[in-house]
Amino acid sequence: MATQKIYAGAKLRELRGRLGLSQRGFAEKLGVSLPYLNQMENNHRPVSAAVVLALAQEFGLDVTELTSGEAERMVSDMREALADPVFGTAPPLADLRLAASNAPALARAFLDLHRAYRQSQERLASLDEALGREGTGLRPSPWEEVRDFFHYCDNYIDAIDRAAEHFAMPGGVRADPLARAAEALARRGITLREADTPGLRRYDPDTQDLVLSTRAAGPTRSFQALHQVALVLQNDLIEATLDLARFQTPEARDIAKAGLANYFAGAALLPYRAFLQAAHDTRHDLERLADLFGASIEQVAHRLSTLQRPGAKGIPFFFVRIDQAGTITKRHSATRLQFARFGGACPLWNIHRAFETPGRFLRQLAETPDGARYLSLAREISKPGGSYTAPVRRYAIGLGCEVQHARALVYADDLDLNRRFDPIGISCRICERPDCHQRSVPPLERRLRVPPDRRGLLPYDIV
Repeated sequence: MATQKIYAGAKLRELRGRLGLSQRGFAEKLGVSLPYLNQMENNHRPVSAAVVLALAQEFGLDVTELTSGEAERMVSDMREALADPVFGTAPPLADLRLAASNAPALARAFLDLHRAYRQSQERLASLDEALGREGTGLRPSPWEEVRDFFHYCDNYIDAIDRAAEHFAMPGGVRADPLARAAEALARRGITLREADTPGLRRYDPDTQDLVLSTRAAGPTRSFQALHQVALVLQNDLIEATLDLARFQTPEARDIAKAGLANYFAGAALLPYRAFLQAAHDTRHDLERLADLFGASIEQVAHRLSTLQRPGAKGIPFFFVRIDQAGTITKRHSATRLQFARFGGACPLWNIHRAFETPGRFLRQLAETPDGARYLSLAREISKPGGSYTAPVRRYAIGLGCEVQHARALVYADDLDLNRRFDPIGISCRICERPDCHQRSVPPLERRLRVPPDRRGLLPYDIV
């Protein structure tokens, strides 16, 4: 497979602006001509290997930032939006990549506009709910707004991640998370106790009493205690982060605050440097990592997908969680693989089969339409309610990386990475595979021909 060329004009311009250099001065430090730098900054030329080396040596730049997934995520989001029939013929993929690289603010404005249009159509389809309400102006739902905030931050919030790591490792030694949380809360006059109660966590600010349910598993109790620590000890940091995000509604800010407290809890339960080293030492064995850190399989898988600290990045993983209906309830990707923003995941992906084999890891070698190849793991996760009458929540999680990183995972030891890869997609609406036997709807970017005298796997041909 050919090496992917790096077009990073926006990042070069951003770096030059931070350094306060003119184009001529920047070109001299990089050892290139002024016209050549101008062409790279305008994405008319890819960034050469010599320039990548100069950026690392001269400015200490983590060159992996040049290939961050933000532009590819934006391209994926635009392709899905442009599959809407309202647009007719979609622009070429090269034009979308150019827009995402050269004009990311314009691309985000387009996505916001399409999201507003889609929501207006949804409101028109349910007039009984929309008529007579105040404040029904077009705006993203609070949940979507928060989801996009984390999506475009690479699901890594540096200040909160480092604060959590500092909290979890006093004196450089990792402490028991529940005991550490109880000690820190006690210093603020908050009593932590455990009781046989429904729910997961209940805090009474008047009595300063925090109750964790013994019906929840140990990792869940630790996580909930650390969540409360975040709200009490790191409130100023969380509020400052929320101020910078500029959410449009109080509801979005509230959801994001809970999300940032969850982020702190996960980062404190699995502190960055200790977890990164353990992941390397165990070759990313999720079960061993869960035992080492007193965490759940899902917590470990999610944390692996967030190891994107500049200068100390882990393997780029994608992470996703679906329910039994196939609806995506969590999603994050530090890889080129992007998930559908609307609807479910590709039915050819092994994550859907995980419900059939509870308690087991399923492995799949998969290839997406863009030619990228992945090692994908899937596992069913059950969350009991703690009593016979309480419902059991069932999910499936997926974790994977591009195949060039597969040998760093214990799960690839007996796999032939040269064998056939299963073809998977993102969403039927934007997948162009013409012969998929699980296609639910035709691709909206392609024309169809319906042959009257024959019938194949599909009732139409994709032209």
